[in-house]
Amino acid sequence: MTEENKKPAAEANKTEARELPKVHKFLVGQKIGMTQIFRKDGSLKGVTVIKAGPCRVAYTRTAEKDGYKAVCLGFGEKKEKNAVAQEKGLAKKLGSLPVRHLREFRVEDLAGAEQGQIAGLERFAEGEYVDLQGICKGKGYAGGMKRHNFSGQPAGHGASDRERAPGSLGSRRSLGRVMPGQRMAGHLGDETVSVQKMQIVKIIQEEGLMLINGGVPGARGSIVCITNTNKRIPKPHAATAKAKKGVAKTDKKAVAKK
Repeated sequence: MTEENKKPAAEANKTEARELPKVHKFLVGQKIGMTQIFRKDGSLKGVTVIKAGPCRVAYTRTAEKDGYKAVCLGFGEKKEKNAVAQEKGLAKKLGSLPVRHLREFRVEDLAGAEQGQIAGLERFAEGEYVDLQGICKGKGYAGGMKRHNFSGQPAGHGASDRERAPGSLGSRRSLGRVMPGQRMAGHLGDETVSVQKMQIVKIIQEEGLMLINGGVPGARGSIVCITNTNKRIPKPHAATAKAKKGVAKTDKKAVAKK
């Protein structure tokens, strides 16, 4: 068999990656930035643009083997020379380049999730509400006013160097020391932050973009985890009885004029 005949045979043996069942409503994406968009009702909204997926199921966790159920999604790729042995082994199983970002999502039921499946934007729709989690911007060492919103001390009576001071830290307590957890100056930001019940304003399927109403934690280029919201979803506004009566009255007046 010649090399030309071997290539079609090898391609025929390759199985196309299947889609992750849509009951698993979670994705990993990258924050692109923020912009503005006009909604159908004419209102102007500030939205966060997220490049969501496509993600691949790197592996699954089972209760029998691992003690809990979870689906791990991989997002992005890296060069093989920059990957460690474990990442290269996982890439060999998936038949792709080493995965750059791995995120696990706990589930109650695996429901057909298998290694190698593809997860895309089709599992979400415009108007749905989602929870997002990311790492907020690191702001370095900050004082008490910036970090904990302290009000500061009076500027009068010559106390020019105490205007932004936090005040007493508990030196007159019975133990005579600062207790653990005391609010004071320290490192600010660079923490995992979640925002809940954010509405999807628009989905651009061709470019793989999701537009979220409002701000999302993280800097440009940071990784964001998107899950179906755990909060109560608001019901659409129904026409009230007063509004219906008002419409009926206007209709009667129009008929009378005719």
